[in-house]
Amino acid sequence: MGLTTARLQAQVPVFTKQDSLRGSITEERAWWDLVHYNLNMHLNPADSSIRGMNAIAYRVLQEKQVMQIDLQPPMRIDKITQEGKSLTFFREGNAYLVTLTAPQKIGAINKVEVFYSGKPQVSERPPWSGGITWSRDKQGNPFVATSCQGDGASLWWPCKDHMYDEPDSMQINVTVPKQLVEVSNGRLRKVVDNPDGTRTFYWAVTNPINNYGVNVNLGDYVHFSEVYKGEKGNLDCQYYVLRDNLSKAKKQFKEVPRMLKAFEHWFGPYPFYEDGFKLVEVPYLGMEHQSSVTYGNGYKNGYLGNDLSSTGWGLKFDFIIVHESGHEWFANNITYKDAADMWIHESFTAYSETLFLDYYYGKKAGNEYVIGTRKKIHNDRPIIGYYHVNYPGSGDMYYKGANMLHTLRQLINDDDKWRSILRGLNKEFYHQTVTTQQIENYLAKQANLDLNAFFNQYLRDVRVPKLEYKIINNKIAYRWANCLESFNMPVKVTINGQEKWLKPETTWKEITGSSTGKFVVDANFYVNSSQVSYND
Repeated sequence: MGLTTARLQAQVPVFTKQDSLRGSITEERAWWDLVHYNLNMHLNPADSSIRGMNAIAYRVLQEKQVMQIDLQPPMRIDKITQEGKSLTFFREGNAYLVTLTAPQKIGAINKVEVFYSGKPQVSERPPWSGGITWSRDKQGNPFVATSCQGDGASLWWPCKDHMYDEPDSMQINVTVPKQLVEVSNGRLRKVVDNPDGTRTFYWAVTNPINNYGVNVNLGDYVHFSEVYKGEKGNLDCQYYVLRDNLSKAKKQFKEVPRMLKAFEHWFGPYPFYEDGFKLVEVPYLGMEHQSSVTYGNGYKNGYLGNDLSSTGWGLKFDFIIVHESGHEWFANNITYKDAADMWIHESFTAYSETLFLDYYYGKKAGNEYVIGTRKKIHNDRPIIGYYHVNYPGSGDMYYKGANMLHTLRQLINDDDKWRSILRGLNKEFYHQTVTTQQIENYLAKQANLDLNAFFNQYLRDVRVPKLEYKIINNKIAYRWANCLESFNMPVKVTINGQEKWLKPETTWKEITGSSTGKFVVDANFYVNSSQVSYND
């Protein structure tokens, strides 16, 4: 069965113009490059509403006059101005097309101000469904958080809602009831008390930031901090938790410096020293908001106290602290251009769990963990999604993706080299948006391997390769089956207790002079195997 046939096993979704407006680099997006967002908003938990203004600074790449800005209903854009003049615009679903009157000269840095208001979509199942969670803590205080991966940042603020373009920096200024604390990305510059019983928190992000990585969190927070001495010097680590959970947080958040030590070892320096690191308690499980990682794992190890691998190793670490922080390297530092390539975020970060265990408990622990997660793989559709329509691939991007990377690590067969490749990725693509092809090419070049068939099999096909073998007198014949015709991955096996590398293809090969005892494929390769009869 070929690659096309394999993809057709899954029903192709029906896409609309709205999918294209959201998921493609439209003509109305392509001519301008984001420079800076200055997001100002009033968050009112009393009626679950938001109002505000986003000043969007941009560099002109082409002399065009129509700009696309995204904001999803029930939110609405009330007014857009440039140089003090109101602009005309019309709405096409979630996209607003704005006609600019001032000349747009190539190279110029211009600005539009977008005024907006409304009651944003409520997240029904955060963080898997996007929107705002309006909750209350045990004392009855408002406990509010945003989460919008997938559904888009334009659920709650107007922006250029496509991952290919990031602002170089950002201001986030949020006005809230005076008795509460608001936490967003970057560093807190000041807090201003207002005459109307509110106060405004001013946050500054000095690094590029992706849209869904921007967040707003509100609660009766208390704060503590520490300094982590990392590869680039002192890293400020700030923690915001509900007042009642302070003692539990001070104990559980000791996981943070452990995480940083392991991940700086494997991936290189934390990518946002200038903006610091924060862990913020929220009323949902958690997410990888840049320099403002959110946490709702109940102050337990594992995933809400459970071991996703069923090996015991998953209870050796706090899943949310480790996994969501791993995204600082793979999602926030290296960011996909198109949602179809979301595996770049999730496969590497799912594998970071294995690398964390490897660092603290040894290679055997990491191996057992990642192999244990295979029971969560469905092979329902390819890991890569559909391009230009904001459609990611299968949820297998997590644990099939992690096992794909674990298999690649076996092929490289040199952990020092593997580590240098992971660190090199974060250096080569530092603060960049990337494509799958860029990542594939980099891995192949650095590993000095032809990985075309490997990636086509694991990223673009749903089948798990099967090593078939048969024993004939003193010979063992073997081949790859249930795979692409071009699949030719080497694999490590044990024959009568002796390790040996084979180089199977999809036609039969033989080992002569081998004894015909036990034949076992190394479990660290994500493949199946079976002995077939002589006549097969």
